[in-house]
Amino acid sequence: MALFKRGTAGKPGEWYYCIRHQKVEEGPECRAADRLGPYASPAEAAHAMETARERNEEWQNDPRWRDDEPPAAR
Repeated sequence: MALFKRGTAGKPGEWYYCIRHQKVEEGPECRAADRLGPYASPAEAAHAMETARERNEEWQNDPRWRDDEPPAAR
């Protein structure tokens, strides 16, 4: 018998996108490492991958996070 029970975090009414199963889910269905969210609605969760792509692109183009330039050139 396990000493610690592995539970999933989250609450019903919170929406997530499971990257493993590629589906929207309400509350804690899959483990946290496989989820994006929480989101306020199923529609927001359905666009989670698009939102993540947009945010990654913004961060990659943010001049405050340029690793290829020396600090004096910023």
